[in-house]
Amino acid sequence: MHAKKHIALVAHDNKKPDLLEWAEYNSERLTEHELYATGTTGRLLEERLGLSVNRLQSGPLGGDQQLGARIAEGTIDVLIFFWDPLEPMPHDPDVKALLRIAAVWNVPIACTRATADFLFSSPLMQDTYERPVEDLSDYQGRTVAPLAASDE
Repeated sequence: MHAKKHIALVAHDNKKPDLLEWAEYNSERLTEHELYATGTTGRLLEERLGLSVNRLQSGPLGGDQQLGARIAEGTIDVLIFFWDPLEPMPHDPDVKALLRIAAVWNVPIACTRATADFLFSSPLMQDTYERPVEDLSDYQGRTVAPLAASDE
């Protein structure tokens, strides 16, 4: 991972003010990185803070899955995801899938402002970093037996 990180910023509705506050406090340093965000979060970051953001779909419309794909492709280096543990999420499976894929690829995840502060203040954010990734060749090279005619 290069010194310039590719950072995904996501916030559920009740957590958007927290993310905007955090991003405003860190706006100067955020401009040193490539930013990605889902729907409304991306628009708010652009409009209110003037940050340049690669905007994806809204989370419930596929934005969480788009971020997950970018993580699997190796595009996203850091995930800042302020989600609301007290509100039900209609797209909960997508949220869990995003968090799972970030963990599979050993992408640093901050789900709270305190964690984002610790993560963003790490000297590793400004340096190159070789993120260790588990050997996934067993999964990538698996073969599946063909389905029997009765299984189709």
